[in-house]
This record gives sequence, structure tokens and C-alpha cells, in this order.
Amino acid sequence: MARRPKAKRRFPRFLLLFALLGLAVAAVVTAYLDLTVRERFEGKRFALPARVYARALELYPGLRLSRAEMVDELALLGYREASQPSDPGTFRWRGESLELVTRPFAFGDGRQPSQALQVEFWGSQVGGVFPRGENRSLDLVRLDPPLIGGIYPGENEDRLLVKLDEVPRHVIDALIAVEDRRFYSHLGIDPRGIARALVTTVSGGGVQGGSTLTQQLVKNFYLSAERTLRRKLTEMVMAVLLEVHYSKQEILETYLNEVYLGQDGNRAIHGFGLASSYYFDKPLERIGVAEAALLVGMLKGPSQYSPRAQPKRALERRNLVLAQMAETGALSEAQLRKAQAAPLGVVSRPPRGTSPYPAFLQLVHRQLRRDYRDEDLRSEGLQIFTSLDPQVQRAAEGALSRRLARLEKGRNIKSGLLQGAVLVSSTQNGELQAVVGGRDPRYEGFNRALDALRPIGSLVKPVVYLTALQQPGRYTLASPLDDGPLLLRQAGTSDWEPKNYDKQFHGRVPLRSALVNSYNVSTARLGLELGIPRVMENLRRLGVDRDLPGYASSLLGANALSPLEVTQVYQTLASGGFRTPLSAIREVLTAEGETLQRYPLEVEQESEAAPVYLLTAALQDVVREGTARGLAEYLSPELQVAGKTGTTDDYRDSWFAGFTGDRLAVVWVGRDDNEPTGLSGASGAMGVWGEMMAGLGPEPLLPPEPENIERVYIDAVSGLRSESGCRNAVELPFIAGSAPSEFAPCDPESMGRSIENWFERIFR
Repeated sequence: MARRPKAKRRFPRFLLLFALLGLAVAAVVTAYLDLTVRERFEGKRFALPARVYARALELYPGLRLSRAEMVDELALLGYREASQPSDPGTFRWRGESLELVTRPFAFGDGRQPSQALQVEFWGSQVGGVFPRGENRSLDLVRLDPPLIGGIYPGENEDRLLVKLDEVPRHVIDALIAVEDRRFYSHLGIDPRGIARALVTTVSGGGVQGGSTLTQQLVKNFYLSAERTLRRKLTEMVMAVLLEVHYSKQEILETYLNEVYLGQDGNRAIHGFGLASSYYFDKPLERIGVAEAALLVGMLKGPSQYSPRAQPKRALERRNLVLAQMAETGALSEAQLRKAQAAPLGVVSRPPRGTSPYPAFLQLVHRQLRRDYRDEDLRSEGLQIFTSLDPQVQRAAEGALSRRLARLEKGRNIKSGLLQGAVLVSSTQNGELQAVVGGRDPRYEGFNRALDALRPIGSLVKPVVYLTALQQPGRYTLASPLDDGPLLLRQAGTSDWEPKNYDKQFHGRVPLRSALVNSYNVSTARLGLELGIPRVMENLRRLGVDRDLPGYASSLLGANALSPLEVTQVYQTLASGGFRTPLSAIREVLTAEGETLQRYPLEVEQESEAAPVYLLTAALQDVVREGTARGLAEYLSPELQVAGKTGTTDDYRDSWFAGFTGDRLAVVWVGRDDNEPTGLSGASGAMGVWGEMMAGLGPEPLLPPEPENIERVYIDAVSGLRSESGCRNAVELPFIAGSAPSEFAPCDPESMGRSIENWFERIFR
């Protein structure tokens, strides 16, 4: 009986110890939550994606640009047609005259203000660019560059950060009226709101939230969306801690930049700054009361109240927000009626976020990774300015898709089986202007332009012939080659017996003719005579960085390269033997607009100019009279295009590489399953190339002639020297001193021979 009181005395002590332990645990948890709150809030709060831009269109008198091309450019930029253009990004057409107001933009060389312009079009070129209302013509005006994509954080979140002083008052009024009317008076949690929500829920009025703006920010910023009592208690503690450490202004600014407001494909729209651009094509500081109410109304459910997918529901929700603003005194009765009568004002076509050019963007991303960490590309808000030319890209995409469809129809190939890739670069600086990774240019998967490794066939032949022409004491364009049967026996491998495309042998042929007609046998003999290692080394010097096996079949293109690698090789040829690394990036700016890195032109001479000049002359003859003569269907011979067809065994791969005075392009056509297509280089890829270039208005190819070049007439059959009037005479370039000295007999019926006989009769 005496022990029972002792037990009762120990029980309160146990409760006290338990309470103290609970307080200690709560203190530790609170300290941890406090550290979590401060670390995230005081550090880099948001991961900002890199933004990737195409080239900025420069308008000047004489620019080759049609009205249709300008229409496409304005559509890509997201400019809006208006009856009276006054806002940045608006325009109207008046006959062949374009009135537009450009957007301001911060370039690497300084900020460019908005300008009201009038652009006159004369046929397919710009006649003049004038400040609106003035007669003086401007020398050059640069439009803002088209945004073509981004490199997003892991969750594909995209946002445009805004500062609180940039946010219109009616945006904040709408937010406070709907989401948290006691925001400026509570300390993170609102007991009245919680009680009101509880009563409404218990009384059957539906589930109502009692969270403050601070709690919503904590949930979005720090916690998951799970609905548990533990998460709710954690949210409330962290909300109080956030209010203790930071001002209402800091919390509100972070909230405005954090909230989720919609989805653009796989890109998540976060923050009022980006939402204003995405829905209204306006900066946040320029939206009106009705537009602000729509954005605030969408917070309850961006998909449920999407103004594009659910316009009626979105309108009702917006008007409810406006009514609540009137309740708080933020709007007068007249302002309420005017705002509720306004249309939604959402642009039908949102500014681009997901890239319309995924193949080009993949290349940009890969090149950036050489200089930047991937996490920085996805979080530092870098601005990437590229060399993509949307006009060239459209021409390449259209030519590939149209041509493949016609080839399938004309040859009874199952629709969709043919695939292709196109790359276009500037011959002047190696900047890539277009990259097409397949017949569906919007597909973000396998990029054939960068990653399809296919045998290149006859595209390797110019490398063989350049290797020979680099030895002017041994080879010239007139050197005779043997195109007779060849059987190569090597220990440990099968016999190799190359055949010509036409299944015939042609005996002794001049080197130029062997290339022009793409003879396999004479090319193989020449390569074996030169030495396979020497040819492969030349291929590497011209632009192939990978190690390539040197087999006899490599001389006829058995090695597999990507279209990008082929483009690099031909870029060096088109540049006169100077290797310029292909580049898709011009410069990189920080999020604040400061220049971080420029990508200057890098040039390294890989061949003397004279041999490349001779090779280019032969490649022009390929188009003029050889395997690519069909290009005359698309382009005038006066352009003097240089090019080479390529076909692999069993017609599995169709290639064409060619260049004009301003552009180089490489096209591949084939099947992903590597089955035969029945297409040669001329019947497949060359048509894509020709159709594309015809739409771009290329410049003639007039390569500068090196000082040590002389021109001599040669007999096209024998390769010996000839008189200009002889029947088979052709004028060819030679490195000085290398032309043949022996003359071929002149045909008696040729004009030159007739004149010579006339003089002989007179002076006999």
C-alpha cells in the first residue's frame, strides 16, 4: 500500500521528460528547417535556362528579300498585325510597303531601342528602309533575333525573372484580392483563414484552402505536393520562419517568379513574367487589368482555366477575379464593367519556347559543352546567339520533305521509308546556316545530320585527286590514268575488283575526265599509286578528326562518316584549302547582357591554294558535263557550281556535296534500315540540293586564281597540249611549269587546223 504514491509521483516526471524531449526534437527540426529556408532563399533561387537565338535579320537597301520571306520572318518573330502599328512587335502591309515597330533588344554590342520603320520592297529585294514619316533612308536596321529554343533545367522549367518594381500595381491587387487578403498583416499563417476554410469544409461548402501566399511559396519552393498533416505542419513552420527572416516585398517578388502558370509542350511556364509573354506576347509591365486578372485566375488550375484550351471557363474565372478586386476596392464599378467586357486578349500563337529546329539546337548544345558545364547551361540564364538563318533552314526542310515524297511516289517506295539529312554553311566563315536531321524537321530524336554514320562513296574521290594534284611534278588535270580492269590480291582478305558505274572500262583517260565521270577503277589505281595512308592523312587534314582504317576500298568511300563530317571536309575545299571549323555559335552573353565569350573565325591552311583551285575547276566540270550535269534543271550554268555526287554499293546511300560562291551544302538520302533505295547520288540527293539552292538565289562561284596558275589548251582525249581551235581542245588550269609540252595532232577538220593549212598554202 505504501508504494502506490511513489508510482504516482514518478508519472508526472516521465511526462516532463517526454515533453522536454519533444521540445528538443522540435527545436532541432525547427533549426534544420530554418537553415533550409535561409540557404535556398539567400542563394540562387531559380535555375534560369539558356536562351538560344537565330541570326538577327539585317535590313538594308538592296538586300535580296522578298515580301513572302519577310512575312515568314515576322511570323517567326511573333510580330502581330495591327491596323495602326504603335506597340513594339506590330506591323501592317500597305501594298509593297511594310510598316513595323521593332522590339528593343540588348545585343552584345549594346542595347538597341525600338524603332518605327517603313520598309519598301521592290520585287524580290529591299528598296529602302526609312524611319516612319521621314524621307531619309537608313543604311542598316537590325531586327531582334528570333528565339529558337532553350536549354532547360532538369524539370524543363522556364521563366523570365521580374523585379517587384516592374510589376504593375493591378497584378498585385488581383493577387492579394484572390489569394491572400491579409498578406501584409499576418506572420506567414493566417488563423482566420484556416478557421474559415475549416468551417466551410465541415459545413459541406466544399474544400477550401486556407493557405497564405507565404505558405503557397513554401509548398512550391521547398516541399512536395503530398497532402499529409506532417507536410502541412512543416509548411506552416517554414512559412513563419520565412516571414521572420525576409520582408513581404522579397516574399512577394519570389512568389511572382515561382508560380506555375501553364505548359508549352514539355516546357513548364513559371512566373508572371514568362506567362505574360506566353499568353499576351507582352512584357509584364505592359499588361492591363483584365489580363492581370486572367493570370491570377489561372493560379487555381492552369490547365483547367487555360485561355487557349478552355476559353469560356477562363473568361468566367477572370471575371470572378475582377469582381473580387472590386470587393477590396482595387477597382471602381466603372473599371470593373470595362474590364469584364474586354476579350481575353490571348495571342493565338505563343512565342516559341520549344525549338522548331531541334537538329540545329542539338548541335549548339554539343558545341557549348566544350566550354561550359551542362549545369551552367541549364541554370545561369545564358543568351546564346547562333548562325541559324531561318530562310535557309526553311528552304532545306522544304526541299528535303518534298523531294523524298516525290521519289517515293515515283519509284513505288513505301511512304516514309526514305530519310535524309541536310547541312548548309557559309563558304566565307564556316558558320552553319541550316541543319536538318530528318524528313520530319520537328522530330527531337535521332539526328541524322550529326549522328548517322554512312559510307560516303564517291564523295571521297576529290580527296584522292587533291592528293595527286598536290604533286604537280607527277600529276596534273591532264595526266593519263589507267581505267582498265583491276584485281587486287591481299593476304588475309578477299580479292578486290572494283567496277565502274556503267560496267565498262575506258582505257587511258585524263585525270580530269576520271573525276568528272567518277570512274572507280582509275580512281582506285591512282589512290594505290599515291599510297592509301597518304590519302587517309589528307582526309584527316581536311576535317575528319576520327581515325579511319586505310583499306583499298577506302579509296572509293567505304569508310562511314556523318553528314556533318563530310560538310567539314568540303568546307575546307570550298575555302581554298583553309580549314575553318564549322560553327553554330557566334557569341554568348550572361543573363545581364554582358559578353561572356565570342567565337572568332579560326583558320588553318591545310593545302596550298593552287592544287585546291585545280580540284575546284574539275568539280565545276562535274556539274557542267559530268555526273552532276542534271543540276542544270535547277540552276543556271552561269553560277559555275562545283559539286560531287556519291553513291554506295547496292544504291544504299545517295549523297551530294556542292558549293556556290556563298554557300556549301551536303545532302544525304537513304534508309534507316540500310536497305537499298535504288537511288544514285544524281537521282536522289542532288535533286534535294538543287531544289533547295534554286530557292536561295546563290552567288556565282568565282574562286580567286592563285598567282602560280597558268591556263593551257589540252586535247581532251589524249591529255597532250593542243591549239585552241582544235576539235577536242579544252582550256585547263595548271600550276606553272607543269603543263605537258608535247602537242597532240589537230583534227584536220577543225577550224584551227584549217586556218593553219590556209597559211601553209599561201606561203608554200
